[in-house]
Amino acid sequence: MERYSLPKLPYAFDALEPHLSSEILELHYNKHHAAYVKGANDTLEKLEQARSEQSFDHIGQLEKNLAFHLSGHVLHSLLWKNVSSNGGGRPTGTLAAGLDEHFGSFDAFRAQLDAAASSVQGSGWGALSWEPLGKRLVVEQVHDHQSNVGVATLPLLVIDMWEHAYYLQYQNRKAEWIKAFWNIVNWEDVAARYSSASGLDIGL
Repeated sequence: MERYSLPKLPYAFDALEPHLSSEILELHYNKHHAAYVKGANDTLEKLEQARSEQSFDHIGQLEKNLAFHLSGHVLHSLLWKNVSSNGGGRPTGTLAAGLDEHFGSFDAFRAQLDAAASSVQGSGWGALSWEPLGKRLVVEQVHDHQSNVGVATLPLLVIDMWEHAYYLQYQNRKAEWIKAFWNIVNWEDVAARYSSASGLDIGL
């Protein structure tokens, strides 16, 4: 069985400064993201053991653990590609047109994502996602790593609102972290994901 692995960062730990400190990025990547990768792999092994022993007394918790760790791995892997030292500004082309169509304007989209991210109760994320049934862009508020999202939606852009993502630099000033995040958004990456996702047919 293939194991999950920690993806290589596409830049140095200090590449996102001053908007995100090298200390935070290094801890976030080496400690938190790595822990989700390990958690997903460990849970897969426990599920394999449960199948081999036909012992499913703890299946509910194992399924929750897999969803939590795997979603954490996916969201962090996406986050690292969503940001860049050359990021910021506004999207252009098809993505810009899509945001205008589905939100009214880029500013309206940004305001909604800002509000969703800043109002997460406890730990979670804000996300721009593609909803393939209605063929529309939507903003989602992710609790922890996976709840309160559409079943078939695909995240295109995510902002991490867990405290470990910003607290050492911004303390409890969530709004400052969100404002800084827009300076490092890699719109080329988001646009490529939008182009790929918008052609998805889920057969419904």
